[in-house]
Amino acid sequence: MKRNVHIVPHMHWDREWYFSTEESRILLVNNMEEIIDMLENNPNYPYYVMDGQTAILEDYLAVKPEYRERITKLVQENRLIIGPWYTQTDEMVVGGESVLRNLLYGIKDCDEFGDHMKIGYLPDSFGQSSQMPQILNGFDIRYSMFWRGCSERKGSNKTEFKWKSDDGSEVLAQILPLGYAIGKYLPTEENALRTRMDKYLPVLDRGATTENIILPNGHDQMPVQKNIFEVIDKLKECYPERQFFLSRYENIFKELENNENLDSIKGEFLDGKYMRVHRSIFSTRMDIKAANARIESKITNILEPLASIAYSLGFEYHHGLIELIWKEIMKNHAHDSIGCCCSDKVHKEIMNRFFLAEEK
Repeated sequence: MKRNVHIVPHMHWDREWYFSTEESRILLVNNMEEIIDMLENNPNYPYYVMDGQTAILEDYLAVKPEYRERITKLVQENRLIIGPWYTQTDEMVVGGESVLRNLLYGIKDCDEFGDHMKIGYLPDSFGQSSQMPQILNGFDIRYSMFWRGCSERKGSNKTEFKWKSDDGSEVLAQILPLGYAIGKYLPTEENALRTRMDKYLPVLDRGATTENIILPNGHDQMPVQKNIFEVIDKLKECYPERQFFLSRYENIFKELENNENLDSIKGEFLDGKYMRVHRSIFSTRMDIKAANARIESKITNILEPLASIAYSLGFEYHHGLIELIWKEIMKNHAHDSIGCCCSDKVHKEIMNRFFLAEEK
């Protein structure tokens, strides 16, 4: 039986890192228009995954509001895959309520366009919380996909398993054992293509529990690979024993659902054997970490309880204002941002968002 290689076009979008949000927005405007053009004009290019976060749509539409209808059409056709998060949240530094609200507001944003991806997709978060299955199940999400923190020392040498929280919540987990960027800028020259794929394919095969493996075709701020069809033709020529085709992550999970012999694992994932989990950033820039904890506490322990009491007494509950506050700090909850592994100018912007959130 031929092994299926699901090539998934996507981009991983760091809103800020060593560059600012406004610098990345310049690239975003160009990339989004290439993505939309590729999907609209190439029926054989079926899907594109928008990194599991809606904040990038918000960033783009602030510049190009006239494209909303075109984006909505592609989302409703299940070709532009969005959500379920608002930002690519950190799981280990921010509070549990912040992770939950990230999903809540991300899905709310997706509802304005169509549907959301039913996967707890966090391809670059620096470690995975043990309670993530419980949080995902609360939003009727039964699948999880991530990269960092996993190895056979956690109880399985496979990249697909059942992941359980202490309360019994469970998701079907798919690990990206070599990360989300192994299919970036795939070459069409045979020797270069073989050199890369001969390193990747054995690792992907070894961890798979079905005849299906994933080749993510994307990278940080990477534009659409316009010659992907030429690449696929060359892959078929080089590896005739395999089937290569454009796909989406959900298609892999459909195959995994039929596997009844998956390992079951509980707990968090912070193992750095095969990939960095950046434990040191949990304590960097303590002024930023302290500001985040202070504002999270103000929202959840003071503002929202008081607003609820006032509502019970006949006052208006200002959902929109509270959502603005949450979104302001959730922009800071992206893994790089709250991890404080950014440039000085970005850290100034992060502190300014916390200032704005507290002022609101």
